[in-house]
Amino acid sequence: MTAAGGEPDEAAARLGTRLRELRKARRLTLVQLADATGLSHPFLSQVERGLANLSLQSLRRIAVALETSPVELVAAAEPGEGASPRRIEVVRAGSRRPTPEGFARGEAVSLARGARPFTPILVESDAVEPGETFVHAEDEFVYVVAGSPQVEVDGKVHTLPAGDSVYYAGGVAHRWWSERPYRLLVVKQQVR
Repeated sequence: MTAAGGEPDEAAARLGTRLRELRKARRLTLVQLADATGLSHPFLSQVERGLANLSLQSLRRIAVALETSPVELVAAAEPGEGASPRRIEVVRAGSRRPTPEGFARGEAVSLARGARPFTPILVESDAVEPGETFVHAEDEFVYVVAGSPQVEVDGKVHTLPAGDSVYYAGGVAHRWWSERPYRLLVVKQQVR
């Protein structure tokens, strides 16, 4: 992610800026984030300045420590239009870039690019077993587009057929799975 001469490339700089914003919003120092992720604080400092590459495993560890999702972090690296997001954005289905493998079971794509007050994410999965439970500071809204997944929220399991939705505040433990493939629209509030 670094350009020639050790200068950060634009995507690395955007990702580093977002990581710094989230770390500060969580009132964590680089040393505390390093302890939580098992990564060195000098390395994390380089990442925040856009000077170091992250493996998928490292990005996932940082996302968990910052109580966010890898999808949101990847979306932060997407190019925006100038200093502020465009007021209107149309994203064609063929132009979406899926989240790299290894982030979650299934595929997730961000439906809006650049920094936004919320991140809409399309999740398609066939995960039949409950996976890792997630907890993050942002509020989240989940709408079932297709299928009938099991959604566990704060320890209680709900079966949600297509058309149902669930909203939960930040700090609520959650996960989802289904015996058949399913598709979700997840809208996640951003923390500034």
